[in-house]
Amino acid sequence: MTDTAIDPTVPPSGSGCVECDATGSWWLHLRRCATCGHVGCCDTSPNQHATAHYRATGHPVVRTFEPGEDWFWDYAADDYTDGPPLAPPEHRPLEQPVPGPAERVPADWRRRLH
Repeated sequence: MTDTAIDPTVPPSGSGCVECDATGSWWLHLRRCATCGHVGCCDTSPNQHATAHYRATGHPVVRTFEPGEDWFWDYAADDYTDGPPLAPPEHRPLEQPVPGPAERVPADWRRRLH
């Protein structure tokens, strides 16, 4: 991991996956880019936007954007890594369900997971 992989001053891009929100899709869990703050959906989600963001930008480190979790993942190393506290908020809104957002989650959502 390079020293520029994490910018602790950048806030998250929003409370949900940027691309899923733009297309009306849904997610299981959220990941926050530690370089630019982009919030994308996890690899278990149907669209895997957090990994797609890494591939498109080369930003290697994400932090979980889930309440009660504080781990970082380094895509380049394919392993967990350490990181500093990031600019708030540290997680999605507590009232936002998993999967979410509730109004866009299909009844057969479990079958659609990776």
